[in-house]
Amino acid sequence: MSTSACVHDLNSTEQHFFFFNFVVYKVFVSCTSLEIRDDLSEGDPNCFCNFSCPCKGYLMHHILQPGRFLLRNTCQTAWCKCYVSIAKMMRAVCVDVPGGPENLLLRAVPRPQPKAGEVLIKVHAAALNRADLLQRRGLYPPPAGESDIIGLEVAGTVHTLGAGVKMHWKPDDRVMALLCGGGYAEYVSVPEELLMPVPSNLSLCQAAGIPEAWLTAFQLLDFIAQVKEGEVVLVHAGASGVGTAAVQLVRLFGAVPVVTAGSPEKLKLAEKLGAAAGFNYREESFAQGVQDFTGGKGANVILDCIGGRNWEPNVSSLAIDGRWVLYGTMGGRAVEGDLLGKLLSKRGHLLTSLLRSRSLQYKADLVRAFTGRVLPYFSDQPATLRPVIDRTFSLDDIAEAHRHMEANRNMGKIVVSVIPQNEQTQ
Repeated sequence: MSTSACVHDLNSTEQHFFFFNFVVYKVFVSCTSLEIRDDLSEGDPNCFCNFSCPCKGYLMHHILQPGRFLLRNTCQTAWCKCYVSIAKMMRAVCVDVPGGPENLLLRAVPRPQPKAGEVLIKVHAAALNRADLLQRRGLYPPPAGESDIIGLEVAGTVHTLGAGVKMHWKPDDRVMALLCGGGYAEYVSVPEELLMPVPSNLSLCQAAGIPEAWLTAFQLLDFIAQVKEGEVVLVHAGASGVGTAAVQLVRLFGAVPVVTAGSPEKLKLAEKLGAAAGFNYREESFAQGVQDFTGGKGANVILDCIGGRNWEPNVSSLAIDGRWVLYGTMGGRAVEGDLLGKLLSKRGHLLTSLLRSRSLQYKADLVRAFTGRVLPYFSDQPATLRPVIDRTFSLDDIAEAHRHMEANRNMGKIVVSVIPQNEQTQ
């Protein structure tokens, strides 16, 4: 069988990659067509190995292992498209060697197939998290059996339902999802329990910034710290993705948020979202600020993604019987000094939590509680809650998005647009 096609007949993925899911033995190539034949021998002048087209060397370089034949732009004047069994592929960001942002590689990989009880999402946008930077550096591998593609939250549309899906999702529904991995790609397969409907007044780029960040903040405040009305909650990194979500949720729960941040602009953003006070940790003692704000009582709850270097001012900021919730160690893991003695003197509770490694049942319970108790507040009028989006990058610029986060320049979520925004479902 043979045929040819012009470049404008191919979609963007096909223009870059063609993978044929059979072993290629002998190939006849011209600058406008490609033929799969089994009647040629190596001595035949039509056989690929004797072919003199200038494309030959380029093509031979890209013959892959048996089972796959990769055809790129073989000549400047024409593209070839073979109507044979073509494996379903997608673009995804891969990391072959752990390291810096330059090690993020955009390539074609097989599209995942939804297992029983899963939903295949066509990803329109994903969002960055600090865990992504750690995974890229080889410091935070995915749980066993999960995708090694980076990305913990996406928004998009339902593409395919796996067998036995019980919930009422249907193709083209706008959804957002919490992931164990796989978000930096054109498609991702997700257990149906981890999907949420996108509020009607939000774009898919805005919705991509909700699942991981807001579910993390909700888990820390409700499931772990069990925040009560009227309590004071100290939120470190108050202008981060989790921080901006936590400030708004603390207000929603009837408690009082105070924050730390590293610039006046970040403190101003947190205060606009509802923070009652803010402390620039680069210029002042946040422990003293918390004590002054609370009249010496201290914070009832601390949400801490810093760890290490902050342990002493955290204990100083803590109220008697307070809850210190540790969910990150951006400031180091080592602790020196009398941590236990000082924490004991305040009858303080040191609680720790991660979300990615939790069981499916735990995450399903979390998603269900968030969907029922919090999600409606994104679409009331005027909206009580809103995701804060710092900046949107294209998938091709994923390395630059990582550099932006590593430089701590973002206020709110960094979003990666997988589909150009002018082509997205609004």
